[in-house]
Amino acid sequence: MKFIENGSTPTPMDNIENFIDTIGIIYDKYKDRIKGIAMSMPGRIDSDRGYLFTGGSLEYNTDKKIVDILQKRCPVAITVENDGKCAALAESWKGSLKDCEDGIVVILGTGVGGGIIKNKKLHKGKHFIAGEFSFIFTNNAAFEGTYSHIWGGQGGVSGLCVPVAKAKNLPLEEVDGIKVFQYANSGDKEVLSILDDYCYRLVLQLYNLQYIYDPEKIAIGGGISKQEILIKYIKENIEKHFNNLEPNIMVKPDVSTCKFYNDSNLIGALYNYLRKYELS
Repeated sequence: MKFIENGSTPTPMDNIENFIDTIGIIYDKYKDRIKGIAMSMPGRIDSDRGYLFTGGSLEYNTDKKIVDILQKRCPVAITVENDGKCAALAESWKGSLKDCEDGIVVILGTGVGGGIIKNKKLHKGKHFIAGEFSFIFTNNAAFEGTYSHIWGGQGGVSGLCVPVAKAKNLPLEEVDGIKVFQYANSGDKEVLSILDDYCYRLVLQLYNLQYIYDPEKIAIGGGISKQEILIKYIKENIEKHFNNLEPNIMVKPDVSTCKFYNDSNLIGALYNYLRKYELS
């Protein structure tokens, strides 16, 4: 898989008009060289209809036939799919789940996204929410805030940044994933303890997913998944839980990183497009 050109532009957060205009400007630059547009977006999405029930972090996209709206500005074939589901498609197509009939992708980002592969196909569910792991309820009382009671409020990157900021007496805006792992990789015992606790709670949910769906493999994605120490602590906590339970009846989650890391959603969006317009 090779990227011919890669770039980024800020996503408008104010209204759909600016969102469409931003995409239109990119389209104008390449319109003589492309056949279509493959999109990965937040929200609850019916990709067959090109319809967003919810816009996720882009609330202005809620209840929008986004493909129809975009095609008025960009008159080419357009597909759209949820970003976590795109990551699962990418890993199933050419990534860590390539040899799996059944697998799960867990994306550690702002929240906890993901996707489920069932019989080598993307499983969306009746309401298109399969793989929206952020909304798994927990009973961890140690976290505060609006989303403290769900996995997305504890298991995303903020689940590391918030306790590290408190431990180091730093403003939260000064602590991001990069800062956390600078501490961790330098051997900071206080931060390593926070990371271990984070992975302990993460692995509880991985065991839950293992026993709900029983995948062959679970691939971990998101920017922090590139950190070898994160995967090391995840695997150590898998063993810890396994040894503390009933090893003779337990099945350990087989965990790896996503092959494409943060590019998984882009590659999955392409595959979603190819399935509809090129491979069918």
